[in-house]
Order: sequence, then C-alpha cells, then structure tokens
Amino acid sequence: MDPQQTTSLLAGLAVIVLLARLLGALARRLGQPAVIGEVLAGVALGPTFFQGAVSEALFPDTIRPLLSALAAVGVAVFMFLVGLEWDATLIRGSGRLAATVSLSSIVLPFGLGAALAFYLMHDHGTDNKVAFVLFMGIAMSITAFPVLARILTDRDMAHTPLGVMALACAAIDDVLAWALLAATVAISESAGPEQWRILLTIPYLLGMLFALRPLLRRIAVQRTRHGQTPTTLACILAGLLLSAAATEWLGLHYIFGAFLFGVILPRADTERLRGEVHDRLGQVSGTLLLPVFFLVSGLQVDLSGLGVVRLGDMALILLVAVGGKFVGAYAAARLNRMPVCQSAALATLMNTRGLTELIVLNVGLQLGILGRELYSLIVVMALVTTAMAGPLLTWLLGREGPRPSRTVA
Repeated sequence: MDPQQTTSLLAGLAVIVLLARLLGALARRLGQPAVIGEVLAGVALGPTFFQGAVSEALFPDTIRPLLSALAAVGVAVFMFLVGLEWDATLIRGSGRLAATVSLSSIVLPFGLGAALAFYLMHDHGTDNKVAFVLFMGIAMSITAFPVLARILTDRDMAHTPLGVMALACAAIDDVLAWALLAATVAISESAGPEQWRILLTIPYLLGMLFALRPLLRRIAVQRTRHGQTPTTLACILAGLLLSAAATEWLGLHYIFGAFLFGVILPRADTERLRGEVHDRLGQVSGTLLLPVFFLVSGLQVDLSGLGVVRLGDMALILLVAVGGKFVGAYAAARLNRMPVCQSAALATLMNTRGLTELIVLNVGLQLGILGRELYSLIVVMALVTTAMAGPLLTWLLGREGPRPSRTVA
C-alpha cells in the first residue's frame, strides 16, 4: 500500500468503529439489539444517502478490497463463535414441540419464498433459476440464533420454558438453514471447472467429526488444566481460518468451515477455555471486524431509487418473511396446545434475523444469485423483522427485565 491508501484505510476504520459504537449504543437505548444500529451505520455510509458522496470520500475504491478482506475475516470469526455457542443438547432434549415448530417455521416460509421467487424472477432473477428459487426460500426462513439468544438473556428469559423452547427451535432451524444454503451453494456452480472438489466434502466432514474432534478434546482438557495461553488462542484462530479456507476451496463457502470448527470444539470440562476464547475473539470481532462487515454490506445497499414497483416488492418480501415465519411457528405451537400468548411470543422470536440474514445475503451477492437491488430490499426486511421482536414481546409478555450492555451480533 502507498501512504495515501494507508491513511485512507486507517481513517476509514476509525470512522467505522466510532459510528458503529455510537449507533449501536443508541439502538440499545431505544430497546433494540445493537446490531440494528450497527447495520444502519453501514447503510448510512453507503450510496443510499447523498448519492454515495460520503462513501466515496471516506472509502475510495483503492481501499475497498482491503475492507472486504477484513470483513471476510470478521464473518469467519463470527460464524466460529456461532458454532461455539451452538448446543446440540438443545436439539436432543427438545421433544416433539420444538421439532414441529422448527419444521413448520422453515417449511412454510421456504415454500412461500420459493413462490415469491417466481414472481420476482422477471425483474430480479439470475441465469441460475434453481439457485435463485432455493436462495429466496432460505432468505425468508432464516432465524438468527445469536440475536434470539441475546434478546432472551436481556429479558431474563433464557432459562424459562419459553426461552429454552425458542433456543431449541432456533438451533434446529440453524442446522436446516445451513444445510439448505450449503446445497444451494453447491449447485450454483461457484467453483467453476473445479466443481469436482465438492465431492471431497464428505471426507472433510468425516475427518472433522471423527478425527479432529477427539484430538481437540484431548488437547482442550490438557489446556484447561494448565490455563489458556496465547499459543492456545493462536492455534484455535489458525484452526478456524484453515477450516474456513478448506470449505472455500471445496466449492462451498468459508462460513461453513468456520461454523463447523466452532461446533466441533469440545464442551465437556472446557467451559473456562471456551469462555475465554469467546470473550477474546468476540471483543476483536465485535469492535472492529464486524463493523467493517456492516460497512461493506451497507455499501451494497442502495435505496435511493425506490419507486412504487420496488416498494411493492419490498412489501411482498416483508409479508412473506414475517407472515410465513409467524404463521408456521404459531400454528405448530398451537397444535401442540401451547397457550395463545406463548405461541405468539415464540413465533415472534423465530422471526428475528439480524446479522445471520446479512451473512446469507452476502453469500448470495458474492455468488451472483442476488442482484444489488433485491439484496437491498431483503436487507430492509432483515432490519424490520429484528427490530419488531422487542416491542412485540413487550406487548405480549409485559415489560422486559434488566438490559446488559453487551453488544448483540
């Protein structure tokens, strides 16, 4: 980099960090997850306002590839942390109610999203129609496990029957959604002439689960006894990056490798180690890397030219996303004799999308499945569905409990 690029990059990063913290704190003061303010910070710096003059001044084209690289690292670390927090015991002990609610809240919005794709295909479709239909179904059926977990924690609901059920449903949703997304990426021909590499996915998964996981369990137990060292953290960071690189090379996406590495880290007798890893990586990711991702995502959002037709498309997207998820979860809960108010609260929680939706949308944008115009409309849907969760829960269940200051991703 020349001195001008270095100056622009460092100054731009300072603006990103400060603006994300400011708007994130403002969002929390308004009773919203911090991710709402942080995403809006990225949108505010993008081309939506002032015809992109702010973004061009602060983030010239010469540094945008560098920002994209930092954003990719941030997403990889975040997906690792999601995998680290993902608890398979929630699924094993969830029972019939969680299974039926999860399936219903995936199948109905997925089907409606696929139907919506046929309507949007004329104006927003791509050459790979199958991938476009599948992707729209996935985008409508996502639930953001990290945001949902933080909302429950902030309201002292994480250990209530409703909170445990919501976490179990979201955990099952995560598995189904990531599996569907992996399949969609695999058929999108993103690997080009090297598409044969996708066949190595099975050996990779088997190696991670049955070779690397037992090895990590033995190492983690030893490290827990002696305490965490910088070397331990460096090895974990290197492992998640190598796993992410492996799935990218296989023709999937690096988010799957990072997520899987977090999942396979052992849980038994390693609570202290896992907590220290989560806190240290989470601070760097939440303070610097994810705000860069929000900026890069915001630079792709352009709502300045919305007309009546596009507003109609946005309304349809919101209707399908909110209605499909809510009706699917609510109907399944009521069929299992869950009280009306509790069923509505569960359906509301399943509608949270947050950063997880943004990551999925960026995958679609990178692979050419989504155009920038449709991407912008679905980003609005992600913000609306996440922002509405808090007020609706307050209306359904009463005032929330104490609110910690920890940032929501």
